[in-house]
Amino acid sequence: MAAHHDVWQITIELLKKKIPILLQMDRKLSLLLVVCLLTGISATKYDEFTYNGFQRSELYLDGVAEITPNGLLILTNTTRNQQGHAFHKVPLHFKNTSEGNIYSFSTCFVFAILPEHPDVSGHGLAFVLSPTRGLPGAMPNQYLGLFNSANNGNSSNHVLAVELDTISNPEFGDIDSNHVGIDVNGLRSTDAAPASYFVEKIDKFKKLSLISGEPMQVWVDYSNPEKKLNVTISPISVPKPSHPLLSSFVNLSSVILETMYIGFSSSTGSILTSHYVLGWSFKMNGQAAALNLSSLPSLPLKKHRRNLSSLIIWLSLGVVVFITITACSIAYIIRRKARYAEVLEEWELENRTHRFSYKELFKATKGFPEKNLLGVGGFGRVYKGELPTSKTEIAVKRISHDSKQGMREFVGEIASNSQLRHRNLVQLLGYSRRKGEVLLVYEFMTNGSLDKFLYDANNPTTLGWSQRLKIIRGVASGLLYLHEEWEQIVVHRDIKASNVLLDSEMNGKLGDFGLSTLYDHGSDPQITRVVGTFGYIAPELTKTGRATTSTDVFAFGVFVLEVVCGRRPIVQQDSQDLHLVDWVWKSWRNGVILEVTDARLGGDYHLGEVEMILKIGLLCSHPVPAARPTMRQVMQFLNGDLSLPQMPKGGRGITISSPEHAEELEES
Repeated sequence: MAAHHDVWQITIELLKKKIPILLQMDRKLSLLLVVCLLTGISATKYDEFTYNGFQRSELYLDGVAEITPNGLLILTNTTRNQQGHAFHKVPLHFKNTSEGNIYSFSTCFVFAILPEHPDVSGHGLAFVLSPTRGLPGAMPNQYLGLFNSANNGNSSNHVLAVELDTISNPEFGDIDSNHVGIDVNGLRSTDAAPASYFVEKIDKFKKLSLISGEPMQVWVDYSNPEKKLNVTISPISVPKPSHPLLSSFVNLSSVILETMYIGFSSSTGSILTSHYVLGWSFKMNGQAAALNLSSLPSLPLKKHRRNLSSLIIWLSLGVVVFITITACSIAYIIRRKARYAEVLEEWELENRTHRFSYKELFKATKGFPEKNLLGVGGFGRVYKGELPTSKTEIAVKRISHDSKQGMREFVGEIASNSQLRHRNLVQLLGYSRRKGEVLLVYEFMTNGSLDKFLYDANNPTTLGWSQRLKIIRGVASGLLYLHEEWEQIVVHRDIKASNVLLDSEMNGKLGDFGLSTLYDHGSDPQITRVVGTFGYIAPELTKTGRATTSTDVFAFGVFVLEVVCGRRPIVQQDSQDLHLVDWVWKSWRNGVILEVTDARLGGDYHLGEVEMILKIGLLCSHPVPAARPTMRQVMQFLNGDLSLPQMPKGGRGITISSPEHAEELEES
């Protein structure tokens, strides 16, 4: 009603100012002209628009979306697990009522994604056509504020979206963590490509980083006669490229309804990220008008980390202060420098990992006091902290690293690990370095490590079966990503319950990549040093020292049995070491496999699921590497897409706890 009232006011003004003669005409003729004028204005107003910046009255907003005083549309701000929507207030007619044909359409918009930390982002944003405004029931995080776990992929959604996705979600078949995709009724894209734009001079596509914080322009053009949807993207300073990034044949006849709302949707996860739209134009049956780039609202200033040039300026000012201040002040400054002194070498600038200042982490943890200590491991002490500016909760691990020769490789692996993005991996946010110490900064996990729930007698919370199964699935998904789905193979080398952390929703995330190593797909890992935790180390490691994805699978198998049984991998019994894998395997041979389940479960579980998970644990911890499944096969077992192989109950001669005899397998 408000939209029609606006049109009526415009009509009255035109009648008064532009066509005063109408007031003297016959009443019926005047009314006819008014209707004609109203129809013309409606078509012009609703079928074509251009926003070089926005006003609150022009859009329907919900969630955390807002418009700044200078006309900048903020879809999501620096809050976790939120979503925001911004839709054109009036629905548009996308179909010819009489013939049922979809109209061709074109849109152009400028967006920017500003993460709190470089190379770490929320989940992205999408241009969307929807039957309703606001998308009720939609969820944040990986669902981009478009769908939820129940309706994702349903044909009844009638939603078309072009996603600018900055997180790799394997469950949706994402190609990487920096891509553009076409989504029809769900988040499994019908077509997708890494974010890039075509450059005429070199006759090929050049990569773009969606989370660079720089404004970029997107064109979405649909031709109904050809049934073709083109998506083109470029930096704001580059005119529309001649080649679209995506050119996909999509028949939208069953997707688009007669009237649809158009707008934008975005969401955040655990990483603080702001998603912006600076300008937007749209036209039905024609080319959307070009935006006036010079009049678009400005983005907030980015918080750049201190670089080498600013460090030089700071040191220069320090020299001036040294000359002019008193001896007492000099002594004070020297003491402060000693406290916050860092090591920064030129080669570190080659890594794209975010580097925190030691001073920043010192203040975030309030000086690393014992009361902020989260835990102590063989590779360092972990402290809880909060970044002063963003209020982001973090976990800081302090590691001694005295080897100058290996420091460059160590920081290089930190840089690689910080680019790992998966919902079941603890996100490495960055690092700091001073003297012989490296400080790793991770996202803070509210519920701490899994082993506290399995073994801490003072912990009142008992994990139920559904929670344990969810954690096992999550860790398996994270390992599949490390082994097969990232650009390099990552061997974790220290999978265990204490390295699985739980967020506020009890989702399991694999953390502590201090021992991990990387190598290229198709290459042979050259690792000859045995590292890890006793009880999780594969038998062949003691012979060859070669850590592979198969040795990770072995440790995962022990971890699975640990979660189901609620027992550590090695326990003392009658002055002897009792190995968990031996014990479970013996129970399997004796036909009492379900007796190994954690007594705290109280029998409250699905018998078939428990038996399946225990079999997966035994299969993964098989003493012969060739008999173990890959993590992809493990996920297929868990999802019911692949049947478990027959496991003979005879199994004589298998001695898991004696590596020197581990491969002596007798026939059943």
